[in-house]
Amino acid sequence: MILSLAMLTVMMHVAGLSIDPYDADNMPFYVSGVVLLALRFGLRDRPWRHARAVADCAEYYGVFTMLALMGAVASYPVAALTHGFHDAALQRIDALLHFDWLAWYRLVAATPILQTLGLAAYRSIYLTPAILFATFALTGDRVAAHRFLATFWLTAVGTLILYAFMPAIGPFSYLWHQPIAYMPESEQWQHGLIPALRDHSVRVVDLGHLRGIVSAPSFHAAAATLYINAAWRMPRLRWPVLALNAAMLLATPVEGTHYLIDILLGTIVALAAIATLHRLMPRSIARQPVANHVAAARLPR
Repeated sequence: MILSLAMLTVMMHVAGLSIDPYDADNMPFYVSGVVLLALRFGLRDRPWRHARAVADCAEYYGVFTMLALMGAVASYPVAALTHGFHDAALQRIDALLHFDWLAWYRLVAATPILQTLGLAAYRSIYLTPAILFATFALTGDRVAAHRFLATFWLTAVGTLILYAFMPAIGPFSYLWHQPIAYMPESEQWQHGLIPALRDHSVRVVDLGHLRGIVSAPSFHAAAATLYINAAWRMPRLRWPVLALNAAMLLATPVEGTHYLIDILLGTIVALAAIATLHRLMPRSIARQPVANHVAAARLPR
């Protein structure tokens, strides 16, 4: 994480971007950080029977939040250093796949219940990890938690690397040229924000108003793949997590304003991250007592 933070700092400097640490919008992050640290270090060795689980869960979600925040912030300097847009190529691939984004959008725009369900499913991206981390903490499975976090980090890095080669404004801005019948969750930020980052008219990244500007690969699709993979070995969570994240995937084309190829690429990035971690640290090795001890001692008590 320290290396990632250093790389992010360099990228921000090169792109001419900064973060105002005194911005009032940052306060929720500061408060959350203090609370999570207090739980992590304050409860770790308490006699209460659930103290260890709560402390571990705070650690997992704190690290996850930091990784997600760094990834979202990193998309800004990456976008600032790109050139052009690749919507034409992405749309051509969708046509080859026989995917009609406009038909998908019109269906959602004409069906209020799909809007409500789709929005809820799309926003559930942070619900599943909370459930997973609580399960890891209650079962004492620190190795599984750390493997999930490592895979999440690899996926974020892979997504940003590919995004640098295919920035896009998304199908909503590229294909829809009529009065807006329904405004998706992701709106149309790419169309205005990416050029502003490139010409330096936007110089400060507001943590309280981060916008999703990565079109391809879709990180929602990547996250859904990671969540399903992590829950698949948990009988009680397997099918609920699969159903929830399948719904999130179905909502992503419209709510995330993504081409179908964006979603396929996001899934591929996640599968590649899972395979990479498995190759670097096979489960049979990770489960050995020594490795388990190292994982448990990653943060001081």
